Amino acid sequence: MLSGRRLDLLDPSPLDVEIEDIAQGLSRVARWNGQTGGDWAFSVAQHSLLVERIVRRLEPKLDQSWRLAALLHDAPEYVVGDLITPFKAAVGPGYKQLEHRLMQAVHLRFGLPALLPERVTVLIKRADGIAAYMEATQLAGFERPAADKIFARPRGKAAAEILAWQLEPVAPPEAKADFLARFAELAQASGSVTRSA
Repeated sequence: MLSGRRLDLLDPSPLDVEIEDIAQGLSRVARWNGQTGGDWAFSVAQHSLLVERIVRRLEPKLDQSWRLAALLHDAPEYVVGDLITPFKAAVGPGYKQLEHRLMQAVHLRFGLPALLPERVTVLIKRADGIAAYMEATQLAGFERPAADKIFARPRGKAAAEILAWQLEPVAPPEAKADFLARFAELAQASGSVTRSA
């Protein structure tokens, strides 16, 4: 890692996880394997910011710690990349176990429980689904009828408002800066550990 940390992917330690490494990696990992419109790929860092924003809109009174968990929901991708769901399934359960261990290390590093409460996990998955629908229809060339079938069109008053938000890919340095700024806000508000170990 650029921080000098040496993260063991098979046995990750929270002590080897640094937010700057996460932000660097996620700002350069492309959603949709880069198959999106615009001058830049829509990065996993931008996707993470979008998911956290959706969570905030869906549950305005949600504890800051759980918002931080939403921002970090794809953090393992800073080292393993963003594999599409069918490919993850084809790779087999070993991949999911690796991703799970990485996520636990990230959570522990930043003062979150290794395993999130089920209600928080469900909320983040819902927000992640809404984000995928938005990205598919705004950036990845999906027509709405196809997206409705594949991703299930989000429903409800909050979803209608969220779907009106416009997405725009930005350059990796901007995505990284935005991710780090939001992380700092949430970490401070939730009292999470932010300094290097």
